[in-house]
Amino acid sequence: MSDALSAIPAAVHRNLSDKLYEKRKNAAIEIENTVKLLIAAGDHDKISKVIDVLIKEFAKSPQANHRKGGLIGLAAVTVGLATEAAQYLEQIVPPVIDSFTDQDSRVRYYACEALYNIAKVVRGEFILFFNKIFDALCKLSADSDANVQSAAHLLDRLVKVWIVFSYTLVDIVTESDQFSIEEFIPLLKERMNVLNPYVRQFLVGWITVLDSVPDIDMLGFLPDFLDGLFNMLSDSSHEIRQQADSALSEFLQEIKNSPSVDYGRMAEILVQRASSSDEFTRLTAITWINEFVKLGGDQLVRYYADILGAILPCISDKEEKIRVVARETNEELRSIHVEPSDGFDVGAILSVARRQLSSDHEATRIEALNWISTLLNKHRTEVLCFLNDIFDTLLKALSDSSDDVSFTSMSVSLVVLLVLEVHAGVAKDPQYFRHLIVFLVHNFRADNSLLERRGAIIVRRLCVLLDAERVYRELSTILEGEDNLDFASTMVQALNLILLTAPELSKLRGLLKGSLINREGRELFVALYASWCHSPMAIISLCLLAQAYQHASVVIQSLVEEDINVKFLVQLDKLIRLLETPIFTYLRLQLLEPGRYTWLLKTLYGLLMLLPQQSAAFKILRTRLKTVPTYSFSGGGDQISRASSGVPFSQYMNHHEDDDAEDINITSSHQGINFAARLQQFENVQSQHRIQARNNVKYTYTTSSSSTSKEVKRSEDEEEEQHKPPPSSRSSSVADNSRPPSRSSRKGP
Repeated sequence: MSDALSAIPAAVHRNLSDKLYEKRKNAAIEIENTVKLLIAAGDHDKISKVIDVLIKEFAKSPQANHRKGGLIGLAAVTVGLATEAAQYLEQIVPPVIDSFTDQDSRVRYYACEALYNIAKVVRGEFILFFNKIFDALCKLSADSDANVQSAAHLLDRLVKVWIVFSYTLVDIVTESDQFSIEEFIPLLKERMNVLNPYVRQFLVGWITVLDSVPDIDMLGFLPDFLDGLFNMLSDSSHEIRQQADSALSEFLQEIKNSPSVDYGRMAEILVQRASSSDEFTRLTAITWINEFVKLGGDQLVRYYADILGAILPCISDKEEKIRVVARETNEELRSIHVEPSDGFDVGAILSVARRQLSSDHEATRIEALNWISTLLNKHRTEVLCFLNDIFDTLLKALSDSSDDVSFTSMSVSLVVLLVLEVHAGVAKDPQYFRHLIVFLVHNFRADNSLLERRGAIIVRRLCVLLDAERVYRELSTILEGEDNLDFASTMVQALNLILLTAPELSKLRGLLKGSLINREGRELFVALYASWCHSPMAIISLCLLAQAYQHASVVIQSLVEEDINVKFLVQLDKLIRLLETPIFTYLRLQLLEPGRYTWLLKTLYGLLMLLPQQSAAFKILRTRLKTVPTYSFSGGGDQISRASSGVPFSQYMNHHEDDDAEDINITSSHQGINFAARLQQFENVQSQHRIQARNNVKYTYTTSSSSTSKEVKRSEDEEEEQHKPPPSSRSSSVADNSRPPSRSSRKGP
């Protein structure tokens, strides 16, 4: 106590701890005057004793009023020291900073006031404690007491804006060589994810001020707090969002004007923020990525895959502004010319594109396919190395469900068209061509709906992108050995319909029309025939297209009762209607010369006899045949007689054409086609179909019968026994049913 009295008079000591502010203030003035006298006398030891008393007896006292007095006393000492205060800051400032965490809000308030007065005196020397003061102010900015917040705000303004004495942070920082931005940034980064709005405003304010100081390179440390700024863009406070956006805009402008920027670290942050649930954050992130792609150059090569992964989903964003910027960025990225030797990872880009093919949004899937196509064109060798990783995904994309782009008479997804273009690009290499067709047939077999909905457009598009003849030959080869006969029949019928109707296959149809007069057409006819055997109507159509009318007639005569089912009649109905289309104009014109094209006439009459008389197709064909002119028969009675009588089917295997004009032409041009062997091939395949049909019926019957109880069976047997016809009529009926149909019943007219 004696030390205290010797340093500070008793009256001053008493008033400094008084509960009344005025008395404490007067005591502080006395201390200030005392310190001035001691400075004038050069008595630094006594000054130190005064400071020690203020700290021990007052600032660290358990009494709140004593602590308040201690704080105001320390500020008074600093004012009294004036220019000599710097050498005592190590004693004065720490207890003031410690008081920022005092439990009493009034003590915290006076701590802010004291430090404010100390800072005004010491100016640049104040920065020695900058990090500790920053940490304390950060906490006080969210203080529960409004007066403390206000005091902290005033203290904060002292070091950031011009005040009465024109002292700013710029003045203080530039006057001091003790401020270390390297030590400050970790402190800033640690607090950037705080959610309190007052703290956020405090932090953004500091970032903005520090960035405005020319001698502080905040741009170099931007990756450390960039994520925190982006996090503030989704704040509920409009003011905070605006401040964060303003700061980010300023930094982006600096990036554009800076020759050296660490794009890589920031790119990682932007990629994450581009998928934010907040719309404004996504827009800002994708805008930054757009600028980075334009400015980053080689620095971003190894981040291209991540950037692409952020861009593609944004292309389908619900906000139009985001979609526009994302598309622009995507085009910019795709136009950059880089090589794998530069660090460009083709596999990573393909992996991103493959994942985005599963997106729910068509626009994203389309751009993913465009990327695969671009990579295939620019880096074909590298893409083919990763083909196994993306092939299955590409095939699944053929089942794309979006249908909003019209393609001729069909509604088909643009995604499907692009998938086919990618597949065609891969299939330019022979080793991948068969791989593609095999997988395509496998998918058709596994997914009947794909064949029904997309089969026609897939085949037609492949015929455009690849060679139509090559595609059909490969499909025929695969289907020839197909074990699933029902699928083979369905697939052949689909291919046959495409062949007869698709504009893209007009050249192929022209080649087949010349099957009897040129080698290429003949080879194609034989190649298709092998698989077309799975469908009688497809074979007949192929023969009509190839003008092999005699063989068509014989195929019709070879049909048996089992072949004439509902499916067959449906296919026949389609063929009759197709005969009235422009594709078969040549055939209808040939009817003007029935004497020359007797086998054509016989074929058409054969088809007519297979149709139910009440069907529309029957009426169409009958009407057409009625138009055949009678004058063309004059002078050709023998021909008509021979043609009408036909060639017995049993003799066809060894039959040679007649010597009339048509037969001479056919004989000379069919030397490369063994029609007898072709017919045998057709019958063998159809025999397999009949056996399978019988087995299916038998299996169905067996399954149905096994589910019936024995009592029910016995009851049915007894009922049948009661209704049986006499033995003689029953045996006669069985004999009639077991007798094979006569050959004449299978002939045409």
